[in-house]
Amino acid sequence: GEMRPLWSVMIPTYNCADYLRETLASVLAQDPGSDVMQIEVVDDHSTKDDPEAVVKELGRGRVNFYRQPENVRYIKNFNTCLQRARGKIVHILHGDDYLLNGFYKKMGLLFAQYPGIGAAFCRQIYMNSDGYWHNFSPLEQSESGVLSNWLERIASEQRITTPSIVVRRDVYEKLGGFDSRFTYTGEDWEMWVRIATNYPVAYEVQPLAVYRQSTLGSLTQSSIRTGKFFQDLRKADEIIQSYLPNYIQKRMASKISKRARETYAFWALNSSYQIFTNTGDIKACIIPVKEALKFGYSSLVMMKLSRLLLKIAAYQLKEKLILSGR
Repeated sequence: GEMRPLWSVMIPTYNCADYLRETLASVLAQDPGSDVMQIEVVDDHSTKDDPEAVVKELGRGRVNFYRQPENVRYIKNFNTCLQRARGKIVHILHGDDYLLNGFYKKMGLLFAQYPGIGAAFCRQIYMNSDGYWHNFSPLEQSESGVLSNWLERIASEQRITTPSIVVRRDVYEKLGGFDSRFTYTGEDWEMWVRIATNYPVAYEVQPLAVYRQSTLGSLTQSSIRTGKFFQDLRKADEIIQSYLPNYIQKRMASKISKRARETYAFWALNSSYQIFTNTGDIKACIIPVKEALKFGYSSLVMMKLSRLLLKIAAYQLKEKLILSGR
C-alpha cells in the first residue's frame, strides 16, 4: 500500500568518486522531483575516496547515500540496490557512467506505450577511462519499440551495458536478484536473458547511456589476464542454455550456444593479443588462449587462433627490426 515513485535510480559505487560527479549531474539534470524519482548512491565501503562527500556536494539533500558496513563485492551491492529501491521502474547506474538528456523521458515513453514489457534499454555509447567516446553499440533495429527475436539474440551474446537498461520493479520481485554464483562478470548477461525468457523487451534507438570501459589495471582486466573472467562467461553460458529449451526448439538452442561460445572465444583471443602488445609478455597471453579453446574448437575459432599467432610473430619481428636499427 506504500506510495511509490515512478523511478528508482540506484547508483552503486566503489572507489570511483572521481567519476561520480559526472554521473550524478547527468541524473540531476533530468530530475522530475522526489515524488517521481528516488535517487540513491549505494557505496560498497569505499576505501580510497569519499563518495558521500560528492553526494552532499552535488545532491544537496536531494540524493540519498547508503554505505555498506563492510565490502560485500559488486553483485551483493547490486542486490542491495534492488532491495532499497522503492520505485516502479528500477535503473542501476554505475557510479562511473553517465546519461544523456532525455534518457528517462524516452524510457518512460516505452513503458507507457508497451505496458506489458519487463524492461527497456537504449543504444549505448562506449568511452575510455579518460571519458572519450570511441564506439557505439550495434543498432538492434531501425525504429524504437518492442524487439523481435530478442531472446535468441541476447542468449547468443551480452549486448546490453547495465546503465542502458531499466527494469520494472515487479519483474525483479518475480525473478529474483543478480546471481551470486558469479565473481567477475556474467551476472548481468544472465539477468537480461532471464528477463527475456519471461517478458517482452523494448528498445530505444537513440544512444542515451555512456558506458566507461575498463582500464588496464582494473579488476576486470586483471580477471581477463588470469582467465577467471572467461570462466565466469562459460558458467553464464551453461546457466543460460538451461533456460532455452523451454522457450525455443532444441536445435536452435544448440546453434545459439555455439554462437555464444565462438563470440567469447574470439574475445579471449583478442584479449590475448592486447595483453601481448601492452606488455610483451608471451606467458601472460597464453592464459586467455587456453580459455578461448575451452569454449570449443570450431573452425572459426581455430582460424582466429592462427591469425593471432601470425600477428604475434609479425609484431615480434617488427620489434626486433626496430631494435636492430634496420
